Amino acid sequence: MDLDTSIVGSLGDIIAVDRLTIMRDVYRPEGLQSSIMFLPEAARHQVWSHWIDRPEHWMRVYARGGDQAFLERFWLDRADRWQDVLPGQVVSYKVHVREALRKDREIGNGTVPEGARLVIFHGKPRPWDIGW
Repeated sequence: MDLDTSIVGSLGDIIAVDRLTIMRDVYRPEGLQSSIMFLPEAARHQVWSHWIDRPEHWMRVYARGGDQAFLERFWLDRADRWQDVLPGQVVSYKVHVREALRKDREIGNGTVPEGARLVIFHGKPRPWDIGW
C-alpha cells in the first residue's frame, strides 16, 4: 500500500486476502490503480522479468501511465479488485470522502464511509496536507 494511504479501521479482512488483488482505478473503472495491491509470489515473476530486462524502455513506453499502465499489461484481466473482494473497505479520499466541490461529480460528503478500512489518497491532497 502506498505511504499516503490512511488506515481508518481493522485490516483483518485485507490481510486475509491471498490472491492477486489490485485496486480498480476510481476514474477509469476498466483500469487498475496501484495504491494497494496484494501480489503473490507466483504473480510477480512475469512482471519482474519483463521489467528488469529493459527498465529504461518500459519507463519511456509508460512515461504517461506509470506503473499502473505497465502492470495492466500483465494483470488487467487476471487480478481481482479490492472493491469487489471487500466492498466498501477500500475507498478514495477524492471520490468517497471529500466534500462536493462540483455538483456534476459524485464526491463524498466529507466523512469516511461506514465500513471503510483504508482511505486511498491518489494525487493531491495528501493526508498530511489535510491534517490526517
